[in-house]
Amino acid sequence: MNDAAQLRPHRTRIKFCGITRAEDLDLAVALGVDLVGFVLVPQSPRAINAGIAETLRHRLPPGVASVALFKDAPAEWIDAALATFSPDWLQFHGSESAADCARFGRRWFKALAMKGGADLVAASAAFAGAGALLLDGHAPGAMGGSGETFDWQAAQQRLPMPLIVAGGLHPGNVAEAIAVARPFAVDVSSGIESRPGIKDSGKMVDFVAAVRAADALG
Repeated sequence: MNDAAQLRPHRTRIKFCGITRAEDLDLAVALGVDLVGFVLVPQSPRAINAGIAETLRHRLPPGVASVALFKDAPAEWIDAALATFSPDWLQFHGSESAADCARFGRRWFKALAMKGGADLVAASAAFAGAGALLLDGHAPGAMGGSGETFDWQAAQQRLPMPLIVAGGLHPGNVAEAIAVARPFAVDVSSGIESRPGIKDSGKMVDFVAAVRAADALG
């Protein structure tokens, strides 16, 4: 991640994904979350349109980054979305190549489907321009936000880019994920929801507290 050197070391960054409501966004900010994700994938139960995403983005203070999620969308569709919504990062969850991800001239993450295994060394070379690799628990071709975990030991490799651990995280297991994988960041969506797209304030609070407690243990 390009701004990693500016941030305090040994603190696990937190990304709340699938934000659809202002009240959930405001609580994420109050809790000190580092990134918030907006899903621009029509098939997702957490999908919002670019106009709503841009309205929500304007509520973010400096220091909290916005992320737009896409999955195998036509380039012209993404161009149209970005004409309305101006996120800090793009995140690609499908079969996009590095060239597909980079063509929009914005910073980007590439998500990898970890179910069934993934070669992280090869992926880090193939997506060398990415700000980070996001490791999700779903199968290749499936949607993220499925609530499926993966073997966190697979994320222990030291690669030339940061790793973000996602997939099935919730307040009860995120500390273990951090202890095993030592990721740059953790990403949560379904694990802090009462239903898809609607966050649960208590789970949001508990998730952040669990991350902070894990960091305190070193």
